[in-house]
Amino acid sequence: QVQLVEFGGGLVQAGGSLRLSCVVSGRTFRTYAMGWFRQAPGKEREFVAAISATSSTYYADSVKGRFTISRDNAKKTVYLQMNTLKPEDTAVYYCATGSKPYYTSSGAAGYDYWGQGTQVTVSS
Repeated sequence: QVQLVEFGGGLVQAGGSLRLSCVVSGRTFRTYAMGWFRQAPGKEREFVAAISATSSTYYADSVKGRFTISRDNAKKTVYLQMNTLKPEDTAVYYCATGSKPYYTSSGAAGYDYWGQGTQVTVSS
């Protein structure tokens, strides 16, 4: 059974930083892309960042230069370092694992297992 568990959400002031972690179990982690998505109240889930099995990275324009995605294959963990946070970054953040080996996507349909989400709130 594949499980993803996120850690690290919380409340932070604008301009601050948070690091999210997502631990994966039940799957060969190193051959799958990992993604972060977020969903704000009343809005659709949107792509934030992805990292391929070979550690190529991709970002939404809204977070480029502020967020960094990385992975530790030995720990089966993907991270999202979020700097210079803005109130508009407030959302529930979800990690997800790619739907097939060595396939990376910026669309939610490209991911088949999801974490439960962690709340990030940025106050102004």
